[in-house]
Amino acid sequence: MSKNILLVSGDGIGPEIMLEARKVLDVVDAKFGLDLQFDEALVGGAAIDATGVPLPEESLAKAKASDAILFAAIGGPKWDNLSANLRPEQGLLGIRKHLDLFANLRPAILYPQLAEASSLKADRVAGLDILIVRELTGGIYFGQPRGIRVNDSGDREGFNTYVYSEPEIRRIGRVAFEAARARGGRVCSVDKANVLEVTMLWREVMTDLAKEYPDVQLSHMLVDNAAMQLVMRPKQFDVMVTGNMFGDILSDTAAMLTGSIGMLPSASLDKNNKGMYEPCHGSAPDIAGQNKANPLAMMLSASMMLRYTFGEVAAADAIEAAIGNVLDQGLRTGDIYSEGTTMVSCVEMGDAVVAALQNA
Repeated sequence: MSKNILLVSGDGIGPEIMLEARKVLDVVDAKFGLDLQFDEALVGGAAIDATGVPLPEESLAKAKASDAILFAAIGGPKWDNLSANLRPEQGLLGIRKHLDLFANLRPAILYPQLAEASSLKADRVAGLDILIVRELTGGIYFGQPRGIRVNDSGDREGFNTYVYSEPEIRRIGRVAFEAARARGGRVCSVDKANVLEVTMLWREVMTDLAKEYPDVQLSHMLVDNAAMQLVMRPKQFDVMVTGNMFGDILSDTAAMLTGSIGMLPSASLDKNNKGMYEPCHGSAPDIAGQNKANPLAMMLSASMMLRYTFGEVAAADAIEAAIGNVLDQGLRTGDIYSEGTTMVSCVEMGDAVVAALQNA
């Protein structure tokens, strides 16, 4: 059966890294007989330039019809002065909301070859393997009412609503507990239950849900402490689960422990494991079009897609092994370069991974 994949290159370095990921997918497609079928769509700034909106109806229809979406990057200063509802990021948020991609999985894994590139001492991060499970379609980013108004004193004030229902909390909790069963058997639920009622409920629901998973150890941690612990003793964590805003912040913090956000993929899944896969980094407009971008997170996102949505474990393993092989060779893009290694371009890194795959 064919596997229908929608490619969204987006903005900035997006088209460059997507080309390299596509080269890798073409190799594993031929090698493993995956029958991958590709289509393309405009989302974000590219869509605004072409159609005037960040998520055209045609692109949304293609996203709904696909089996999985491989998403590169969106946004840039070119579109910074647009109104909030027309910003490029609304295209990404729109796909997440319309497809109910509620579970964001962001692994923070340190390749041993990059231990010296981490912002922390090597002994603190060697062997790091954390999975952050972030609720993606609720919380303060989507809560209503929201806006900017004039208060009784005549001053402008901004307001947002932080809200989670019990079913929303329970379903993201299940994703975290199931993931922990396949890993180290530990879930740390992150909240701010000492001051926020919505996370008081979050903690209550997680505690109740844990009764269904007696083989998984549940702990709770306040978000400020969790941020501190990530940079003090990061290897204490196995799976972390939290809401949209806290997950956004903590996952970027964890990303930097690995040496470069350019190494980290992510998955956003619905209840049936249909998902959108994207690197954690942004569109990096400062290096766009210069052949300097690191394509490895894009390739690892493709690997996650094969693993989670299509169940093609051997193909996913092959991509990850090829990336490890290339790092063993000492090849590095600028963001992960260190003395004694060889700096290569985006295209050269892609070619090296393809060669490693072909020769495996």
